[in-house]
Amino acid sequence: MVGAPDEHSRRSSVEFAVDRNNRHRIRFCLAVGVVALLTPAACTGAAQPKGQVVGITLKDFHIDNGAPSVTDGDVVIQVHNEAPATHEFVVVRTDLPADGLPLGPDGLSVNEDWLDKVGELNEVPAGTVGTLPLHLTPGRYVFFCNLDGHYLGGMHAVLEVSAGG
Repeated sequence: MVGAPDEHSRRSSVEFAVDRNNRHRIRFCLAVGVVALLTPAACTGAAQPKGQVVGITLKDFHIDNGAPSVTDGDVVIQVHNEAPATHEFVVVRTDLPADGLPLGPDGLSVNEDWLDKVGELNEVPAGTVGTLPLHLTPGRYVFFCNLDGHYLGGMHAVLEVSAGG
């Protein structure tokens, strides 16, 4: 018979149609999978800490405290390191003067074991901002850098926390 498709060409066109449908299904499933994987990443993120923001600036051998007093509750301390080196940022609750904290056996750093430590950023690299969320009760808090010699060089400041009316 002339012009009639033979068995081989009929099978090829059927296989092609099935193959094309499978390719569309595979592409659709891949697209759905990619969207499913990326959607949670786009919609969720690290929860931002809430509370009164206290801006702190670290400089060479100095800590600037933007708010020397706050009311009790949730506080977010944003530590801006404008110094050319990495610093540590430690928060303790104490009635001792900021420049009168107990020194450790090395004589160069504060003995943190003798104090009521409430929070710490182990490293705040130069040119970065570290965030330290805390829940503070009324009292007096001292911030300091406890790298060897930095506290003695003047890297300390005070934050007074009062009861919120």
